[in-house]
This record gives sequence, structure tokens and C-alpha cells, in this order.
Amino acid sequence: MKIAKDAPQLPSSPLAFVLHFLKLYKIPLMGMFILEFGQAACQIMIPKAIRSFIETAEKSNFALGDSFFDQFKDPILFFVYISVGILIFSRASGSILVMVGPSLRRKVRHQLYHYLQYHSQRYFTSHFSGSLANRISEVSMSVNHSLWTLMFDFWPTIVTFGFSFWLLMGVHAGLGYFLAGWILFYILVSYLLALRCKNYAKNFAEARSTVTGKIVDAVTNILNSKLFTQLSFERDHLKQYLDFEVDTARRTFWFMEKMRWFQFSSTLTLQIFVFVYALKLLFMKEISVGAFSMATSLSIFIISDARNLSRRFLEFFEYIGNISEGVQIIIKPHEILDIDQASNMNVQKGEITFKDVTFEYAEGKKVFENLSVTIRAGEKVGLVGFSGSGKSTFLNLIMRFFDVTTGDILIDGQSIKSVKQDSLRSYISMIPQEPLLFHRTLMENIRYGRPEASDAEVIQAAQMAFAHEFIEDKPEKYNSMVGERGIKLSGGQRQRIAIARAFLKNAPILLMDEATSSLDSMTEKKIQSSLKKLIENRTVIVIAHRLSTISHLDRILVFNEGKIVEDGSHESLLKSQGHYAKLWNMQAGGFLPESEETVH
Repeated sequence: MKIAKDAPQLPSSPLAFVLHFLKLYKIPLMGMFILEFGQAACQIMIPKAIRSFIETAEKSNFALGDSFFDQFKDPILFFVYISVGILIFSRASGSILVMVGPSLRRKVRHQLYHYLQYHSQRYFTSHFSGSLANRISEVSMSVNHSLWTLMFDFWPTIVTFGFSFWLLMGVHAGLGYFLAGWILFYILVSYLLALRCKNYAKNFAEARSTVTGKIVDAVTNILNSKLFTQLSFERDHLKQYLDFEVDTARRTFWFMEKMRWFQFSSTLTLQIFVFVYALKLLFMKEISVGAFSMATSLSIFIISDARNLSRRFLEFFEYIGNISEGVQIIIKPHEILDIDQASNMNVQKGEITFKDVTFEYAEGKKVFENLSVTIRAGEKVGLVGFSGSGKSTFLNLIMRFFDVTTGDILIDGQSIKSVKQDSLRSYISMIPQEPLLFHRTLMENIRYGRPEASDAEVIQAAQMAFAHEFIEDKPEKYNSMVGERGIKLSGGQRQRIAIARAFLKNAPILLMDEATSSLDSMTEKKIQSSLKKLIENRTVIVIAHRLSTISHLDRILVFNEGKIVEDGSHESLLKSQGHYAKLWNMQAGGFLPESEETVH
């Protein structure tokens, strides 16, 4: 499997994935394993302590001068030892859990996110970001919970069953063998029932997830519901999914109820058989009163653990299912990889060359075929054409968000495939149509262009982008939070933050995809003067649907169905009365239509 060199090497199977992380904590986990053995062993020895008390009382003659402690010294000390053992072993294990649990969860989350970072743009456009974030969280929690289920449920139960068998064999072989047979039967049936119930639980989880998604969708669009007076329609629409969830829940809970019938019936059988058989043995004087008491007490301990076993099986399968689904989605081959001997790019001029480039998003759906064009160093170039003609793809290929199918892209004579992706992008500033902002402060969002920049440099960049004024009007100024994806800012304000970030990065190549589309005409006019400063001594490529914003550029490339059909200055293209002149005449309110059909 192809994996980015700097990405963590994570296994793609659930079991190997879990073991990968457990190996990092093998010493403390081994300690917990031993401590839980000790705790469970001490716990199951309580019935033996009770037997010791009873048998000592039977044998005691309370001779004159013998104190109570002298008579019961050994049983008391034994009971104290196992009680203290339960306390020490359990709390020592709990202390290790406190240290290991959060650290293990953090390690899983960090490495999954680290791995995720190296997926291609194609991968992220195919998956919801919220879903990916949820997968990372679920996998990390499920790794923890599956481990704790094994450590604190299955393992102590195994110890309890094992010691109970050993103790009952010491009382009477018949009791011991019956318990062994019952345990094997109970575990096997519980396992099989849990496997069947897993499908019910999965369907129920999917139904809950669907309902949650429908509620989020309805709440997000509540304004639409009010505008179109569709509140009752939305309630009825949601009710269909709520009814489906209820039906799925009932099927799941009825099967769980059947599992409980098996659990209670089986444990009742154990309890009655052990009690009656032990009573018979006592009547026949084959066992003592103390042994009878121990046998019946052991059955109660076993019943307590056994009734939890089926539920734990179900939960364990659910955790493993979460890990499996998350691993299958995230731990996939990386599409865009640095070659083994990739070097750092060195851009002195900024010349960009497409050399016989063919590119297709999916097999058989070509965007470019044998495309060749050179953008000279320092040249300012506009890209125009209808939506889907290849303009944004052109920029994405320069950034190496996608790899070309055949051909090559060179910057200053260096193939972008032969250099490290980070070094390539460090020489490029990008101002997208939809600004990408973090839910952080304005200062942090602008500084993202150059993390080592001083506050004064950040403020200067904001001033050049005409963002300083609206930032100063905010109560917390540069420390104001922008909200998720910058929701607390207007479209124009978000765009100005993106432009300020590009000013701060100060890269030799500047790519702009509708960089001023969200601005009002007054602000755009101000920023255009600042952009003139930004584009000086740089190679600049601009996508625009408002053709007037690129008419002053050195050169315009006209795209149509993945081909560059015209290439020249604004004036020369108008004179030629070709495709560009047609686009110019088709503008409505200064903007190009989406396609030629839109005009008709």
C-alpha cells in the first residue's frame, strides 16, 4: 500500500491496528493484566473465607482461656488479606488506567489525523469533513473501550470462572464438572447471540444517525421552512424517520430481551442445580456446611459476572465494528506522494510550464489532453471560460492537489513531481473563491500565511488588504474569534482576511480564484489598488468571471472544454472576434453566465 513517507505507518486491519497502539503501552498494560488477575482472584476467594469461618466455628470448642481472636485468627487474617488485596489490586490498576487511558486515546487521534493529512484533494471531496472527524473520535474511543472491555470484563470473568471451577473441584468433582460444562455452554451461546444481535445494533445505530442528520438538516434550514410555510411538512418529514427509528429500536430491544431470557434462565438453572446438588451432598455428609456455603456463594458470584457477559460481547463487537469502519475509511493508500529522493524546490523566477499534460478526474473523463502552455516569470495571466472548462483544475494541478495522468508541470525547470509538496506550496500563495478560515482569532487566521510573522507584520498585511478598519471596529479587535469557517464575518470580510494572508506569505507565485467576487464595488476598487502592489514582481494567475477585473493583465488564456482556444492580451483578443470577444459580449452585469446555454 502506497503511504506518504512522513505519515505514520498504520495497519489497515482492525486487530493489527489495535495491537499497533497496545504495543506502545505494553509494560503498563501488562501491569494492569496482572493486577486485574489479582483483584479477580481475591474477589472470588471471599466464599472460601466464609467457608473457613464456618468450619472453624464447627470445630471450635471455645476452651476456657481461648479468646475469640485465638479461635478465628487464621480465617480473620485470610479475610483481611483478600479484602486488602481487592483494594490494592483494583486501585493500582485504576491508577494505571488514569495514566494510560487518555494518553492512548490522544495517541490514536493524533496518528489518525497525521495519516489523514496526506490524503489527496480527491479524497476530501469524496468524504464529509464532519464524518471524518467523527470517525477519528469513534476509533480512538473504541480502541480504549475495547481494551477496557477485555481488561476489566472478559479477563476478570475468565479468572472468576477458572477459580470457581478450581474451588468447586476441591469441594466435589461433580460440582466442578457441572460448572465447567455450564460455563462452556453459556459462553458459546452468548457469543452466538451477540453475533446475531450485532446486525440489529448496527441497523439501530444507522437509524439513529440518519435521524440526527435529518434533524440537523431541518434545523439548519429552519429559515427556509418559515419562508415557504413548510413547518408542518418538515415535522411530518421527520416523523417518517422517527417512526423508522422506533421500529428498528423495537426489533433490536426485542432480540436483546430474548438474550436476557437466555441469561436469566441459564443462571437460574446454575443457581438451583448448585444449591440442590450441594444440599444433597451435605445431607449425605459428603461435604461440610462450610463447603455448602462456599458452593452456593460461588454460584452467586458467577451469576453476577455471567449476566454481564452477553452485554459485554455486544459492546465489544460494536467497538470492533467502529474501529473496522474507521480504519477502512481512513487507512487507505495515499494518492499524491513525494518520490523517495524528493528535493526542496527553489523558485527564483516563477516560470510555469505545462508540458503535454493529460489529466482525468476519473477513468475516461479527461479534463485536459496534451495541454502545453508556458507562463513566463513575472507574467500576469487571466483564465476565462465557462464553468467546467478547466480553469480551477489548472490551478489545482499547479498546487499538485492532483497528479497529472501523463505529461509534466515545471516551475523554473523543476518538475513538481520531483520536489516535496510542502516546498512546492511554500512558494505559492492562493486566494480561493471561498476563503478557508479556522475557528480561531483574526490574528491567528492572518498569521497562518507566515506563522513566524510578528503582530506588526500581521497588522500591516491587514491594512494592505483593507481589513484593518473592520477588525478595529470589533470589541476584541485582532483577538476576535471568526466562528466556524468564518461564519461571524461577512463574505467580503472573509475574502479580505484571505487576501491579507496572501500579502503576509509574500510568495513569488500568486494564484487567485475569484479573489474579489464577494466584495462590494467600493471595497473591490480599494483592494484592486492593493492587489497591484501584491502582484508586482510575481507570477500571477487569476480566474475571473467578471472579465473587467482581468482586462488589464499581460495575457489572457481562454478555456473551452479543457482546451486553451485563445491566448493573448485583452485588446488583441477582442480584435480577433473569437471566443473571448463572444464571452465579453455575453456578460450580464459584468459577469459571465455559467454556460452558453444559460444565455438562451
